[in-house]
Amino acid sequence: MFIDRATIKVRSGAGGDGAVTFRREKYVPHGGPSGGDGGNGGSVVLEATEDLQTLLDFRYKKEFTAEPGGRGESKNKTGKNSPDLVIKVPPGTVVYDDTSGALLADLSHDGDTYVAAPGGKGGRGNQHFATPTNRVPQYAEPGQPAVSVTLRLELKLLADVGLVGLPNAGKSTLISVISAAKPKIADYPFTTLQPQLGVVQFPDGDQVVVADIPGLIEGAHTGAGLGHEFLRHVERTRLLLHVLDASGGPEERDPLKDWETINTELAKYSPELAKRPMVAVLNKLDLPTAQENQGRLTEALESQGVPVFTISAATREGLTPLLNFVRHRVRELPPPPAFLPTPQEAPQPVKTFSITRQNGIYIIHGEQIERMLNMTNLDNPEALLRLQRSLTRLGVNDALLAHGIQDGDVVRIGPVEFNFVV
Repeated sequence: MFIDRATIKVRSGAGGDGAVTFRREKYVPHGGPSGGDGGNGGSVVLEATEDLQTLLDFRYKKEFTAEPGGRGESKNKTGKNSPDLVIKVPPGTVVYDDTSGALLADLSHDGDTYVAAPGGKGGRGNQHFATPTNRVPQYAEPGQPAVSVTLRLELKLLADVGLVGLPNAGKSTLISVISAAKPKIADYPFTTLQPQLGVVQFPDGDQVVVADIPGLIEGAHTGAGLGHEFLRHVERTRLLLHVLDASGGPEERDPLKDWETINTELAKYSPELAKRPMVAVLNKLDLPTAQENQGRLTEALESQGVPVFTISAATREGLTPLLNFVRHRVRELPPPPAFLPTPQEAPQPVKTFSITRQNGIYIIHGEQIERMLNMTNLDNPEALLRLQRSLTRLGVNDALLAHGIQDGDVVRIGPVEFNFVV
């Protein structure tokens, strides 16, 4: 089963908490702080591997969680660092933030990696907080919290050449005779229900990878037909082979109209596709009507500067000149550029924190302050005292007084609320 889209939820491991412990040594009064640091939590990493061809695995498992770091221990022992959770994906996978739609990474080649959720850093043990005035610190940092994110994965096939055209133009027959691919072939529309990859092998060992995209119809870029589901797979190809039924088919269509229809759909889906080098392949030259149309079609297409080849995929007539041209043309063309991550706005100089008032509550916003709160054990009086000193040092108390706060008013930082004491 070919699955080329998936949505997954990933969560990194939280950092381990630092420890509060003390040494017990002979002739050393009260010992000393010996709490070890917490271990780092595992990150969630996506890695491309050629062992996979589709995103089928994510149809059955959609949530992934890395292990948290170990807690610090006595005798200055650091907690265990948890290993990263590596999620394998096929090459050609593009990663998006499902919430914002931002493009995060393009894992085009075997071995490409992307850290989707970084693991939390372990908290420091109480050995780090001893001072001349506080030789017995009862405080240690909690580990950094885990990071959760929802990702949208889209697979864009890695192929040198893409076959496009209306249903029953003969694309499936063509890929079946030039490669080992075995697509379903029949005389009714939409025979191909999923993209097919084939490898054209040349006598000297050279190879060209060809992708057969399910037939497009007019309006495909808006969701009509089947091809719109797979148009993304021609975005990486270097060369497009536009296969035309030169006979016009049972409906006696005008192949030139078919040519315009498909090219219009490609351009509406992506302006870049309209600029992709294209070859016109007039197929079914074994039929009398195709032979009658051959001269007219060749003249009209060549006048547009398009290389034209006439073939019969059914009888294999004309395939050798076409394949030799494709082979050399592909080697001349550079690979399409990789999908670049969505540019992030450059960080602007901002205040360390800001204060707003809603319904009588003073709300403090600030990444640094919220991070300090997340790494404070609110059940530990010494930790709370340390937090209070840090807030005072950052000027939070003075700013609250400037905003008119009174003794007993409620202050909120993140999800935590407390009463202000003058």
